[in-house]
Amino acid sequence: MGDRIRLMKRPVPAKTRRSPGKAEAELAALAWGLAHPARVAILRLLLNRGECICGAIVDSMPLAQATVSQHLKVLKETGWIEGEIDGPRVCYCPTAGAAARFKQLLQGLESGERR
Repeated sequence: MGDRIRLMKRPVPAKTRRSPGKAEAELAALAWGLAHPARVAILRLLLNRGECICGAIVDSMPLAQATVSQHLKVLKETGWIEGEIDGPRVCYCPTAGAAARFKQLLQGLESGERR
């Protein structure tokens, strides 16, 4: 019983191991931006209107101003919207090409490609 069998793990070949690339990080960020129904509603509102003052977004949502502001912050950080300061107000608009890029990245996910 003194002899013990040692099991050794075989190393995984480098080809099959890969770290997430730029496309995966970009897709994850864009997906995170849409990971809450309120953010989807805000983005839809902005896509329909083209641009909107923060106060008008707050007025159209059944959420507190601070909550809407937090969702706007996430949408901006993840690349879905842009904000421009106009005096005491902030005017938000959809980022050009963000939806098309998201679709492209999703298609790459479905086909297994890196884009």
